[in-house]
Amino acid sequence: MKLAVAQFEPKDGDKAYNLSIIRTLTEKAKSKGADVISFHEMSITAYTFTKDLTLEQLTDLSEEVPSGKSTQQLIGFSKEFGIPILAGLVEKSGGKIYNTYICVTGDGVVAKYRKLHPFISKYMSAGDEYCVFDLLGWKCGILICYDNNVIENVRATSLLGAQLIFAPHVTGCTPSAMPHRDYVADKYWKNRVNDPVSLRMEFDGPKGRRWLMRWLPARAYDNGVYYAFTNPIGYDGEHLKNGNSMIIDPYGEVLSEVRSFENDIAISKITKEKIQLSGGYRYKNARRPELYKDIIGRKHDSDTTPVWLKGENTKP
Repeated sequence: MKLAVAQFEPKDGDKAYNLSIIRTLTEKAKSKGADVISFHEMSITAYTFTKDLTLEQLTDLSEEVPSGKSTQQLIGFSKEFGIPILAGLVEKSGGKIYNTYICVTGDGVVAKYRKLHPFISKYMSAGDEYCVFDLLGWKCGILICYDNNVIENVRATSLLGAQLIFAPHVTGCTPSAMPHRDYVADKYWKNRVNDPVSLRMEFDGPKGRRWLMRWLPARAYDNGVYYAFTNPIGYDGEHLKNGNSMIIDPYGEVLSEVRSFENDIAISKITKEKIQLSGGYRYKNARRPELYKDIIGRKHDSDTTPVWLKGENTKP
């Protein structure tokens, strides 16, 4: 499979604009021979700004899946270019609102996944199931942003058969308890044309890419799976994001990565043969779950609130 991952700078709540960029990048991916393209978390609506929306405003932003206009447009794009598309939106269903990620083809919705650990809005409900589905002869899974930080979610998805995990994010360049994690100052973004090196150093340092490299390759390596990581570039809400959308193989190696500050894609060919040769594949077969099944399954109170939402100033 030739897999494409995308990055772009979204506009808050502007579905028409965001969908137009999704269409443009889908056309670009198809022209370069990609078989499938993946976009970031809530790429149709934008993400960070929803933390300040009222229930009424968030409900107005949400749509049903598959009957909603945005889903139908994605299906239309997929049919037009003959390529499956994965993208995120705000879904409403049964009186609840979800951070949802879908995979569509020209024939309709192939998969729908609801974020297990939503925190951006108190009005969003948590998903309650994993998602593994067939796509172009591959077993694929989806985990949205924070879901990937909880290693049990990745292990469970891989044990359900996933060979490729789509990991749509809106992440990086926010404060953390980890040293040197913080916002990236607006001056670097504004001066990116005249001084791209300073912005690249900010994005590639501990605030952005270096943080990703602490854990993202490990998820792929430990589980013997490919990872399709997507992330916006530029502003999502008032937060700068570093992009770095990338494809990682089961050895934990970066196959391709978007290195520009523009709306762009990266493409890699992935092969199933590499999976069974990986350490993670062997380690899964070596497990002894009788030793830890009761420990891992022990009752636990979940808290996913990030530092930048715990009463701190959210302005960079």
